[in-house]
Amino acid sequence: MNKTIIININGTVFHIEEDAYEILKSYMTDVKRHFMNSADSHEITTDIENRIAEMFSEILAAEEKQVIVEQDVKTVVEQMGTVQDFENAENDAEGAQSNYTYNNSGTRTLFRDPDDHLLGGVCAGLANYFGTQTIWLRLAFAFSVLFFGTGLFLYIILWIVIPKAVTRADRMAMKGEKLNLQGFKNNLEEELSAVRDHLTNLHAEARPMIYKFRDFVTEFVYLLGKLIKGAGHILIKLIGIVILIACLAGTIALVAMLVTLAIWTDPHSHLFPYSVMTYQYANRLYYAGFFAAFIPVLFIFLLTLKAVFNTRGIDKSVGSVLFVAWLFAVGVVVFYGTRIAAGFRSSASFNQTVSLATPSKNIYYLKINDVKYFTHDDSTRLNMKSTFKGVVITNENTYDDFRENNMSLHIEKSDVAQPILVETFRARGNEYEDALLNARNTKYIFTQTDTLLTFDRYLQRLEGTPWRDQEIELTLKVPVNAVVMIDSKMGDFLRDGIDINQCRDKNKTPDAPNAPFIMMNEGLTCKVDTLVAPVAKVVTTTTVTVDTIKAPKKK
Repeated sequence: MNKTIIININGTVFHIEEDAYEILKSYMTDVKRHFMNSADSHEITTDIENRIAEMFSEILAAEEKQVIVEQDVKTVVEQMGTVQDFENAENDAEGAQSNYTYNNSGTRTLFRDPDDHLLGGVCAGLANYFGTQTIWLRLAFAFSVLFFGTGLFLYIILWIVIPKAVTRADRMAMKGEKLNLQGFKNNLEEELSAVRDHLTNLHAEARPMIYKFRDFVTEFVYLLGKLIKGAGHILIKLIGIVILIACLAGTIALVAMLVTLAIWTDPHSHLFPYSVMTYQYANRLYYAGFFAAFIPVLFIFLLTLKAVFNTRGIDKSVGSVLFVAWLFAVGVVVFYGTRIAAGFRSSASFNQTVSLATPSKNIYYLKINDVKYFTHDDSTRLNMKSTFKGVVITNENTYDDFRENNMSLHIEKSDVAQPILVETFRARGNEYEDALLNARNTKYIFTQTDTLLTFDRYLQRLEGTPWRDQEIELTLKVPVNAVVMIDSKMGDFLRDGIDINQCRDKNKTPDAPNAPFIMMNEGLTCKVDTLVAPVAKVVTTTTVTVDTIKAPKKK
């Protein structure tokens, strides 16, 4: 029966026989004596103790026992090597005046290298493990980033999975150095040599906290700072130049828009945004909007110019004046913009019924009016009476502002024998009375010549009336069995699912100028001619019509 002692080797508890303990104690005393004069004696002896503890744990696990015996200690000492062994080897090497070469024949373990890294030391660790140069692995990862970022994701995964080489034993295992006394001695001498070679950077490299507490975030931020300081400086200049060009282009566009809005108002008064404004404050809104947009562009231009080319900045007094002017311009835009928005707050409508003459043979031809109407100012400006005398100016395929959408036509069955046309005028305004007045200050032109019903393309606003969503809804009511021939150009204005093209296809006349429909009890239906007779064409004569309507004068 042997006496057993409990020992603690750097946090690991072992049960060891007394004879084995004396051998281990004598061995560790020699090791500490040998390294006591080294600059990092405590760290290296701690690493040696950790390695011995690992080897004891492996022996106990392999042999499934709980006590370290004398033979176990001798086995560990034999593998680690004694102090006398490598001291004699060193003396022999010095007597022969030759350099001692250490054989790195140990098993390599995969770690991240904290001493040779750009980000997390993954590439350096892989290079040590596979025995290659770090630069080739870094180039491989950089090249693989081009393939949908594969290299970046793989690098991050390896960064998280692979442990960092923290201790000396980890770094020795990473490089394949034997974990014995000679290996620890050799590794220590390499570190001391590196310190002597980099003596000027001793202060920076002697801070152990850099390697002990640096983690993923701090290393990534450090690299990002280096990139911004280097290549990022050029990128910032390029971005600054692009911003300067964009500011110049924006300034030119704003000036052109201001000239168009403020100077050419009358010829384009039917276009947006002229049409939604009243003429009393239109110019104020144009100029205020220009400065509200231009001053920020100017600030961005000057600040970018200073950052890129290091020019003089904006004077504080000038900056304060521009800021106050910008606030005033924004206030004007908000004030008048609110007034314009308030002009669409309420809606109103009224109906007007027009009695139509009953055409011969109960046939109706519906046609869009192609004659273009001019206001009094336009007629005077173009000198219509002399320059275009006897000339028909058409309005085909020309749509202005919102007017292409403000007329719609419904065709329904009439309850009486006489056809009628119901005109529903709608508009918006600040109050109900304003909306009703806006709906009233419009004009729609409709004419009937026997069987021909001619509809204007859009509802016209009287001169000086702003756009307030004015529209007209026409409802043509014809008796049962009435035939309605609809011109092909009316397709965009018809409602209730009336399809001219489909009806022409049913009659096998896809190129016909009109399509025949008939009013049934259930509504308007395509009239299919089984004989496929040719469709009669309607020939009409149109003349130039000069619209001299003016807005009523305000009292």
